[in-house]
Amino acid sequence: MNHAPTSADLAPKAREILLESGRAIWYMRLLLGGLVLIFVILTIGMFFFGGAVETLNRTPSTVGETVYFYAITALTIGYGDVVPTTVFGRIDAVLLGLVGVVLTGLIVAAAVRGVQEASRHARNRA
Repeated sequence: MNHAPTSADLAPKAREILLESGRAIWYMRLLLGGLVLIFVILTIGMFFFGGAVETLNRTPSTVGETVYFYAITALTIGYGDVVPTTVFGRIDAVLLGLVGVVLTGLIVAAAVRGVQEASRHARNRA
């Protein structure tokens, strides 16, 4: 007997979505790697030239606090507990924010592509 595919038959599986998203990230690996390299260079620049300080006691930030500051800035959260105090540091933070937005956008795009491809494969199977 022929039966029409149900919505459960057409729904992509989580494993397929993750595999397709991973494939999209693999295709963008050079771009993503370049953005991560820029992230590391900007973090090193902030530590040595940015004058990042902890706002609570106005002491220079440690390497860990600088990496934390950069992660929070790249994710566009910005708590304000570690701040740059030099012009270079402020420009560096703005550049990092831009890199973070692009990196986040590419990861989201890969996830969307994964859902699209997994859905297409599910429709072709049904």
